[in-house]
Amino acid sequence: MYNEKILNEFKNPQNMGELKDANAIGTAGNAKCGDILQIFLKIEDDIIVDASFKTFGCVAAIASSSIATKMVIGKNIDEALNLKNSEVVEELEGMPPQKIHCSVLAEEAIKKAVEDYKNKN
Repeated sequence: MYNEKILNEFKNPQNMGELKDANAIGTAGNAKCGDILQIFLKIEDDIIVDASFKTFGCVAAIASSSIATKMVIGKNIDEALNLKNSEVVEELEGMPPQKIHCSVLAEEAIKKAVEDYKNKN
């Protein structure tokens, strides 16, 4: 069901856990499947210098969270706002159609975190 890239991200997730010095937090959830994703960002001068996540969910949710945090580190906040779930899926080298919603959660959580940062600044 899952390709090797997704399984690797699931088995060896990067940036997992709460980022203690985060200045932006975004949460997204899907009541249908029960997946909940929280993204923590540390932003300096509108550049994401660090990112982490906490996810309650399936293999695809954890893999999407891990890859999405890696994808936004080093980007400015406008680039992060433009990140699409399809880019997360592409970075994971595909995803079963019934699991695409997990990549959508990653996109939504990042957008909510950036909006949180903008509201605070």
